[in-house]
Formats: sequence, C-alpha cells, structure tokens
Amino acid sequence: MSDLNSLADRYRQDRESVYHTWFLHDGNRLKAFRSIRRGVEAVVRAVRGGTFGNDYKGSPLETVLESVTEQKQVFQGAAHAFYWKPKLRIPDIYENDAHKRAFADFLDGCLNTADESKLLDLVFSLDRLRIKGLGPALANVLYFLHPTLFPPFNTAILRGFNAVFADSKKLGSWAAYLEMRETIRGANARLAPPLSTDLGALAGLLFEVGVGRLVVSETAAAVLAEERAAADKVARKRHQEVEADRKEEDDHLRMQYLLAKTGRALGCVVHVAANDRRRVFDGVPLSSLCVASLPGDLGLTPEVAQTVSLIDVLWLDPAGGRVVCGFEVEKSTSIYSGILRLLDLAASAAARPDQLYLVAPDAREREIHAQLARPTFAAADLHYILFSDLGTHCDGLCKFGQDHRAVLKIARRRPHA
Repeated sequence: MSDLNSLADRYRQDRESVYHTWFLHDGNRLKAFRSIRRGVEAVVRAVRGGTFGNDYKGSPLETVLESVTEQKQVFQGAAHAFYWKPKLRIPDIYENDAHKRAFADFLDGCLNTADESKLLDLVFSLDRLRIKGLGPALANVLYFLHPTLFPPFNTAILRGFNAVFADSKKLGSWAAYLEMRETIRGANARLAPPLSTDLGALAGLLFEVGVGRLVVSETAAAVLAEERAAADKVARKRHQEVEADRKEEDDHLRMQYLLAKTGRALGCVVHVAANDRRRVFDGVPLSSLCVASLPGDLGLTPEVAQTVSLIDVLWLDPAGGRVVCGFEVEKSTSIYSGILRLLDLAASAAARPDQLYLVAPDAREREIHAQLARPTFAAADLHYILFSDLGTHCDGLCKFGQDHRAVLKIARRRPHA
C-alpha cells in the first residue's frame, strides 16, 4: 500500500490530473448525477411504454450517455459500446424485445435500491442472460447511480488497473469487472490519507496511469524512451485541454456575473448556483450579488430544491416567493442536462417561473435548435441567449430595462420546422 499511497500523493499534487480537473473542481460532475438518474428513468419508461425504438440514435439511452460522456476526459468513448452495430446485431437490446425488457428491468432495479447485495444480484442476473454486446461498459451508468459502490470502467482504467495491481484483466467480462471492483474498493479503503468514498477519485488515478500521465514507480526505470515520448504527448494534450477548460470556465463565470448584475439592475433578487457563488469575476465575488440560499417559501420539494439550487442563475420576485427567470449557462457540457434542470423548475407550480433561458456560446446555436426539436422538449417554453448578445447588451438592459421582461429583447427561440 505504501507504493499506492505514493502514487495517490503524486496524483493529488498534479494540478492537471483528472482529480483536480474533473473530480474535485468540475461542478458539472455533480450536476450529472441528477441528469443521468432522470435519463435512466426515461429509458425504463420508454421500454415499458413501447416507445424505446430500434436504434441508439434518438433513443433516451443516447441522452443518458451524452450526460456520461460530457464528463471530462475519463468518460470519453463511453457511448461507443451502446451504438447499434447492425452487421453484428449488437448490443442486442434494440431488436430483441425480451432483452430490451431485461435491460429496462435491470436499470429499474438499480434505480430503486442502494443495497449492495441486491445490486450485485441484478448484475449477476443480467450477466446470465448473455446479451450480446451488453458488457461492463454499463458500469459507467452504474457509477452515476451508485458512486460509492461501483467504479467507472473503460480501456484506460483497465490498463491502469493492470499496471498498478500487476494483473491482466480483460475487457468485456462482468466477472473481471467485479473482481476489479473488489480490489479497487479494498485499496481505496486502505489509502492514507483517503481520496474519497466516491470511487470516481481512485478510478481517475487508474485512468491517469492507463493513459501514461502517471507512471507506476516500480516500472519507472523500465519505461522506454518511446513510451516516455508517448506520455509527454499525452501530457501536452491534457495541458491544452486544461487550458481550454479554463477559458470555458472564465466565459461561464463572466456570463453568470453579467446575469447577476442585470438581474439586480432590473429589480430582482438574484440566486447563483450553490457551487458557484464563492467564485470571483473581475474582483467582484458572485456572493456579493446574490442571496445566500433559495428562499424557503418557493414551495419546492427537497429533491427539486436541490436540483434548482444548481441552476446557474435565478431571478426572484422580491415581492413574492417565486422565480421570474431561470438561466442555465452552457459551454462544453450537454445542452440536454441544462434543459432538464430548467424543466424541473418549470414543473414546480409553486415556483411559477415566467421565463426560462439557455445561455450558450454562439457556436452552439445549431445544437440548441436540435435539442429543442426533440419530442421531449418541443413543447417546452424555452428561450436562449447567445454569449455575444448578453455581452453586448448587458449595460443597455441595466440602464434602460424596466423589469425582468427586458431580457426578452435579446432572447431567441428555435425556428419552427
């Protein structure tokens, strides 16, 4: 364990490791848990209602995997295992109705229990069906349902696992994944100091080993020059990704600041996402522009209140306990996730929001149109605002706007088909 502790220390100290760029400091990771749970519920409903379809594209499963793969670095490629491959007829959950129902039953069971033994029984039962092409890639969905019980799983994590624990596990086997899981959980429990009870933290370490950014000390002397060059290439690529992420975070923060500033100028009480209000833009803490928490008189259930508290910016009517505008600022993350949080708010009659907005980079306008065209969202009363429009017109809205409806002047709607 001393070697693993040393490896974990290097992992913690590397400011560009996924421990910092994804696990600790990516607020979208926390938002994804709710979105993915809701998406899995939609898959179950679609299968049981006969609307799931015979392809991955356009299915509710696609939206679940979009929310998974938007997670930084670690989950890239997680959707590939679920693409429908017609020549191979895999994964066999699109054309085989019995397998489709078994898949939905498995997901429903995982949604409705946190008991480890019951969850393992569900995995064993699914494995016994030998559904072609439906292997432990599904563990990535399990992770977002039960992060302290199931680690993420992909080729890089497996490669890192084999290097760290001197093993030779193979892809595609639930048995191998479950053996990995036991080893990971045991090692995680013995780390001193611990990383986290959330197994994503240790899986991120294994991922870093697997992609060559973190070298296992025992084999360091044996690493060939070619392998070192490959590791350096990965490190350079990660640095570029981190720099791009930082720019996105800066843009996201600027939009939150402009929305908070505008809301106050228009006479609203402002609420900023609970995980963002400590951030500072241009020397101004967001906390100085907003209330410390959601008002208790909004009439939200605890579950919905938790989701709504993560909406990027809310404008509240100071004269009554209701939301007048909700804004989700999107960048590289899934437009789908932001829409779900806004619709959670819209479904709460007690909050009575007047207007709901997606705020997104100009380059994502076509993607917004595509998402809003989904049958699930087509009837939703959503507007969107482009970053450039908010940046250009913020001061004008603050100076000349009469109330919260002024923001409609810069908002857009999806063109009718």
